[in-house]
Amino acid sequence: MAREKSQQQSSRRRPGQSAGPFKKRNCFFCKEKIAEVDYKNINQLRRYVSEKGKIRSRRITGACRRHQVQVAQAVKRAREMALLPYVAEGSEEGGRGGGRRDRGDRGDRDRGDR
Repeated sequence: MAREKSQQQSSRRRPGQSAGPFKKRNCFFCKEKIAEVDYKNINQLRRYVSEKGKIRSRRITGACRRHQVQVAQAVKRAREMALLPYVAEGSEEGGRGGGRRDRGDRGDRDRGDR
């Protein structure tokens, strides 16, 4: 009886998984046999940084754990040396999302009228 339960549980799929075979991403650095990620190679590092300037995760980049750690370190060094930006170029909203106003920003109201 206990053996039947364990077999049934192991054959079940989790809700977020697909039934078909999945595509395994291969690490670019392992394929090219690159031992160390160079922070000066900006064109290569830009593949691992989003449009907003965030470092992309392993799940998205397909890099192995070892090289993803090196990529993150290289991106941080390149930012410090001003080779890569910390954030994206200027935004039109002034940094705040959704058009929200601060409490002190009353717009056209004047405080002297009270």
